[in-house]
Amino acid sequence: MICGRVNVHKMASLCMNSLPLPPSSHSKKLALTEASSSSNGSIAAAAAASKPIVVSGNPPTFVSAPGRRIVAVGDLHGDLDQARCALEMAGVLSSDGLDLWTGGESVLIQLGDVLDRGEDELAILSLLRSLDMQAKAEGGAVFQVNGNHETMNVEGDFRYVDSGGFDECSDFLEYLNDYENDWEEAFVGWVGMSERWKEDRRLSRNYWGPLNLVKRQKGVIARSVLFRPGGPMACELARHGVVLKVNDWVFCHGGLLPHHVAYGLERMNNEVSLWMKGLSECGNNPKIPFIATRGYDSVVWNRLYSRDISDLEDYQISQINAVLQDTLRAVGAKAMVVGHTPQFAGANCEYNCSIWRIDVGMSSGVLNSRPEVLEITDNKARVISSKRDTFTEFHVVDYT
Repeated sequence: MICGRVNVHKMASLCMNSLPLPPSSHSKKLALTEASSSSNGSIAAAAAASKPIVVSGNPPTFVSAPGRRIVAVGDLHGDLDQARCALEMAGVLSSDGLDLWTGGESVLIQLGDVLDRGEDELAILSLLRSLDMQAKAEGGAVFQVNGNHETMNVEGDFRYVDSGGFDECSDFLEYLNDYENDWEEAFVGWVGMSERWKEDRRLSRNYWGPLNLVKRQKGVIARSVLFRPGGPMACELARHGVVLKVNDWVFCHGGLLPHHVAYGLERMNNEVSLWMKGLSECGNNPKIPFIATRGYDSVVWNRLYSRDISDLEDYQISQINAVLQDTLRAVGAKAMVVGHTPQFAGANCEYNCSIWRIDVGMSSGVLNSRPEVLEITDNKARVISSKRDTFTEFHVVDYT
């Protein structure tokens, strides 16, 4: 199958109420200052950005975004309502239901795990693609990195797929009949059509009766067609890597380690992309890129930096911090931002704020917690919470 073309006829501001400083033994010392301002202040400050965004790598691996406000969003797991809430709160999505980009020259980064545990996975991916197109027209950008649930689906591992997720795949494959030769138009338009298809399906649900098993089989087949290597959705995911460095910050789903950096970030991203496209440099069937997608220490599965420090001994904390600092030095970054492991107390930073953990389990299929996003402006980072009455008071971590 050729990526980007589909022939369906041939396919059966938690505001940072308290942000404790880590132990003073950690190598980097940051200033923690309290500020009082509206959430729009940082947006206005970033509006002066004029230099173009420069992207290196295919898929994107290194990004220079001078003067841009950066917002990062964690795991979304198929919950479109919560995704919209997070994006509106981040100041990049209109609240009028029209799904318009409102971030100007901001850079939005989504940290993977859009798939599984919810029923609007494709609609969220469609929304992110639409926002990317709109953002580019205004000097901004939207980037994604793939998580373990994206790679699992390309492998054909559907264990965590919601029943509504299978239904969405069936609907989407049928919807593509009207857009056989224009994948981009079809995919970008899906977010605006998915609810109608879902409602039509619900109204006709009584007609399924004893055919529920047939319906499920149809959903599994549709998902397999869409997500198998070389399938249209796998090719869409192949546009994104597993690690992204923007300015002095590195973003990935699970966590980057020194041996990942030594292997080569662009090399990893390229191998994952080729595998998802069903291609290989040798012309043979591509192998699953183990270092990026398989094993407890792969980029998408690693949880080393996300462990609760209260459960660790002092020597373990020191060891993990040393690994983190070695990684950051090797990649030339000030800090790393990860998702993957839900943080029950909300988004937070550890190891002298060298690592930010921003998966708050916002999806109704996970913790159904209130959305939170990370904002980085002028080398200062803060967590924005959906609790709007706390927007005027927050703590800022200053990396200058």
